[in-house]
Amino acid sequence: MQPAQLILALDVSDANEALAWVRRCRDKVGCFKIGLQLFAAHGPELVRAVRQTGANVFLDLKLHDIPHTVAKAVEALGRLDVQFLTVHTLGGRAMLEAAVRAAAWSAPRTTLLGVTVLTSHDNDDLDDLGFEHSTAGEALLLAKLAKGAGLRGLVCSPQEVALLRQELGADFALVTPGVRPAGAAVDDQSRVATPAEAIASGSSHIVIGRPILQAADPVAVIDALLAS
Repeated sequence: MQPAQLILALDVSDANEALAWVRRCRDKVGCFKIGLQLFAAHGPELVRAVRQTGANVFLDLKLHDIPHTVAKAVEALGRLDVQFLTVHTLGGRAMLEAAVRAAAWSAPRTTLLGVTVLTSHDNDDLDDLGFEHSTAGEALLLAKLAKGAGLRGLVCSPQEVALLRQELGADFALVTPGVRPAGAAVDDQSRVATPAEAIASGSSHIVIGRPILQAADPVAVIDALLAS
């Protein structure tokens, strides 16, 4: 695996701690994920601070609202010059198309990623929500919707990535959270795979947080991941 394929999830609450991780690991990972936890606490200023170090940012906010609102959010967030920005494919075709149009002129260097089925969900969860498909079936349905709306990438479980790679082709970005090194705790994830399994199945990028952040020697963990 190449460093550019590894995304470190900054699953911390403190901005200084997040920036310390960026300074410590920016030469070994391709991108740093800022999700709801950090963004809710520190907002665009933290994104700007990370970008000022020269590091890439994966802004994972899973935008999901009416098309106009999402388009305006994409316009605003596009000014932060992030590498990836997520929208939720359950927002539907009109919302996804509005996001793509907004990104085309406000964030041309940002890849919009459509979130399919959360890696914390399993088939029972989808049953509870009234979905008729399995997790794989729903992910495939939403993937086709996203590609048809003009998106160039998806966030998906590593357990569905082989199916989606076959369907979407080699040039589509497939970013997979729910990746755990062999023997690591699964935590709150349901559909997981090892880094080597995810890459072999067709992931273009893998997202790992707690197995690195909670390690006694995080740099050694990253080196082992890259070697695998």
